[in-house]
Amino acid sequence: MNHRNEIRFLLNGADVAVKDVPADRTLLDYIRLERRLTGTKEGCAEGDCGACTVLVGRLHGGVLKYETVNACIRFLASLDGCHVVTIEHLKGENGDLHPIQQSMVDFHGSQCGFCTPGFVMSLYALWMENPEPTETEVETAIQGNLCRCTGYQPIIAAAMAANRYGTPANDFLATEREQIAEHLKSLQDGCRVVTGPKDNRAIVPANVGDLAEVLSEFPEATIVAGSTDVGLWVTKFMRPIGPAVFIGHLDELKSIRLTDSSLEIGAGVTYSEAQEAIRKVFPHLEAYWDRIAGQQVRNMGTIGGNIANGSPIGDTPPVLIALDATITLRKGQTQRTLPLEAFFIEYGKQDRAPDEFVESITVPRPRPGQRDAAYKISKRRDEDISSVAAGFSVTIENGIISDCRLAFGGLAGTPKRAEAAEAALRGSSWSAATFATAGKALEADFSPLSDWRASAQYRSSVARNLLQRFFLSHDDQTAEPVELLSA
Repeated sequence: MNHRNEIRFLLNGADVAVKDVPADRTLLDYIRLERRLTGTKEGCAEGDCGACTVLVGRLHGGVLKYETVNACIRFLASLDGCHVVTIEHLKGENGDLHPIQQSMVDFHGSQCGFCTPGFVMSLYALWMENPEPTETEVETAIQGNLCRCTGYQPIIAAAMAANRYGTPANDFLATEREQIAEHLKSLQDGCRVVTGPKDNRAIVPANVGDLAEVLSEFPEATIVAGSTDVGLWVTKFMRPIGPAVFIGHLDELKSIRLTDSSLEIGAGVTYSEAQEAIRKVFPHLEAYWDRIAGQQVRNMGTIGGNIANGSPIGDTPPVLIALDATITLRKGQTQRTLPLEAFFIEYGKQDRAPDEFVESITVPRPRPGQRDAAYKISKRRDEDISSVAAGFSVTIENGIISDCRLAFGGLAGTPKRAEAAEAALRGSSWSAATFATAGKALEADFSPLSDWRASAQYRSSVARNLLQRFFLSHDDQTAEPVELLSA
């Protein structure tokens, strides 16, 4: 395997080759401190406020796609072969303001201006894909951007009016896309990248086979996919992560395969990349998916990473456990598959060897009579960490609950099934009384802790209430079926 010691990418309109890149250097620090591109702002340093939003273009399957990302938690080493676009690169015709910028000016979408570059970049990405969005689509696009001056209404108005000032077809990223794509292809030389000091080394494997070799050589290395979790280890906890192995570019981990029996998702597939398939196969997850963080984080974060980090409050494990998902792990050339629920052993401990990595997740298609739901309870509706997350899957045959899987996050040290509540449901009739009994049985399943997100009593009450909500939402005989606007 040939090695290279520098990270190569395109920054705005210039080629960049950076040597000695430590594992923990962020894109934000690089563009602000080393390139003096200070239009991108430093705010929360945790991917929450959106002031650091930039666009990153990457080839996937030969197609160049641009997405918004949080530069504050995106590591520089992950950008090999990419095109990074900052606010400084935006331009309109004849040196005028870009249509998004001009619309923000005319609709008074900026006051202090600190958050404005991030909003502009988020709206720019939306405009390129959807130049005439609905208000709901605008709101979804700026979930990951916070404003405390202007308020959102002028910003939403500016987004919906931007197409009056110019069309995406004439934008430089559209007219130059083919040229940029060819240039990025030329950067893909099939080399493994090894850079940075020995105690803070960044490694970018050439392919999945190379990844397996790297992990056999560095079994204790930090595996970084989307960095939406590991990024905070660095920016908030000052935690060393080197050596770190960056895998977000590996196309072999980005496959999505739909068969007659299941949906198979590569561990490197981001939330955004999975959304269309999830919507198609599991429509009950559509609204839930939009509540996973903000758009920038959904563009970076991976489903495999959300599982592998073992968090008890991860958004995807409870709903995937409820759907009877399995995961495939790989060590060298050896693979093994296990139920997702068995992967989580206890808090901070998963069934994964140091040199083993999550390769894919497989979720069975719904069966006849299967009723599914997913719920997320958090202090803030958008872009917030769950206090309680829940996934329910109940199968009804002739009015009897023949099978059920109830999984919760936030009630224990790991995402966990409610076995006592399931036993109360299984074999019983579909009725309010049955679900009331199951709700009481939850006390035997969980003894939640209190923390700053929620008290133990609140979590227990929420869990019972979600069971009742599930029944009312799916009961054909309920006089007034319950269906709330937000989960």
